[in-house]
Amino acid sequence: MAERVLPKNKTELLEEIEREWLTLQKVVNKLSPEKLVAPGTGGWSPKDNLAHLTEWMKVLIGYHIDKRPAEEVANLAPADVQGWDMDRMNQLFYERNRNRSADDVVDELKLVYAEIVGRLESIPFDQLLQPRFPDQPERGPLINWVLGDTSEHFAEHRENIEKGG
Repeated sequence: MAERVLPKNKTELLEEIEREWLTLQKVVNKLSPEKLVAPGTGGWSPKDNLAHLTEWMKVLIGYHIDKRPAEEVANLAPADVQGWDMDRMNQLFYERNRNRSADDVVDELKLVYAEIVGRLESIPFDQLLQPRFPDQPERGPLINWVLGDTSEHFAEHRENIEKGG
């Protein structure tokens, strides 16, 4: 994987997030209602990909920014978040959202996106450059989780949707 290049300031950060968000929205807006809920080759529909993005933005806000307990933020049992088994958590998030309507998923995605942008606008950029886990600075700055759960994640799932997966 290529070395991550961090934005130099908050304006660059927000522009990067917005650019990937708008690109994702263009792809989603081209989908018919039937395509939005049709499972792709990986089993997830575009709607499932969007619900997944929402879940992880909620984790970003609640766990990484607000530093609330993971099980509370993810609304999962402590055993389900212990060790951050991403495959397990993603499956539980999928099961939680799979029967929701596409409109409901898209509406929540937009609300949570607006919340994350608002939160990021209020956080000093220097704070985003501080270690997310002060007792484990080698795990990197908070901005890594911000990028990972926004722009990078949007790009990843947009590509999945475009490929039909």
